[in-house]
Amino acid sequence: MAIGRVLQRARLDAGLGIDDISTATRVRIPIVQAIEQGDFSRCGGDVYAKGHIKTLARAVGLDPRPLLERYDAEYGTSESLTPASPLFEAERIRPERRGPNWTAAMVAAIVAVIGFVGFTLFQGNDPAGDSGTQAAEGANPAESKPTPTPHHSAPPAAPKPAPSDSAIAAAPRDKVTVMINAAQSRSWVSAKDHNGQVIFDGTLQKGEKKTFQDSDKIDLIVGNVSSVELFVNGKKIDNQFKPGQVGRLSYTKGDPEVG
Repeated sequence: MAIGRVLQRARLDAGLGIDDISTATRVRIPIVQAIEQGDFSRCGGDVYAKGHIKTLARAVGLDPRPLLERYDAEYGTSESLTPASPLFEAERIRPERRGPNWTAAMVAAIVAVIGFVGFTLFQGNDPAGDSGTQAAEGANPAESKPTPTPHHSAPPAAPKPAPSDSAIAAAPRDKVTVMINAAQSRSWVSAKDHNGQVIFDGTLQKGEKKTFQDSDKIDLIVGNVSSVELFVNGKKIDNQFKPGQVGRLSYTKGDPEVG
């Protein structure tokens, strides 16, 4: 089948709509539709077309390499011979070599001389007799000297461990912890925190697990949700979804049920 047809078939098999793929990959809906119809003119060139193919393939659980090889054979131009990575690397700024700043050094020397002269004049205006009288009338330096208090610095805090199966076992009450196990087959997963920021977007292979943790809420989109096991705050969720169904789930602190 053509490249676009392969991507479309895999998306339908995963139970995902075009809007789901566009949300997960940030590839605009018109471009996704054009690629599935075999039209790569809207991608803006071979480099961007191949990048979209790779992103869409991974979102539906396909190996992008055969599709990229077919693209090079059918549509590739001389542009494909140039590595794509330098186009996206930030330009390195090389430090400019400069000679010594003699003006700044001269100003610093003048300020130091003026400070020394002022300090010397101030010391010369202080009568020796006054200083001796103050030393005689003052308290015993040994008695007035404060006793230094030992200062103990607090030990550095231990680094916060990443969420894992141990986080599921602990299930802290002040956070929401979700663990997904692709027990039966691979499944595409997109997870967001309570601020709407994407914390994971990819495909879990069969037998692979992924744990998410947030202080308030976790939102999930799970393709083929009937094939996965869900554990929320240490409790297993009863999976009553149908085969091929896409699950849109939301969990909060202390919530063992589907939101």
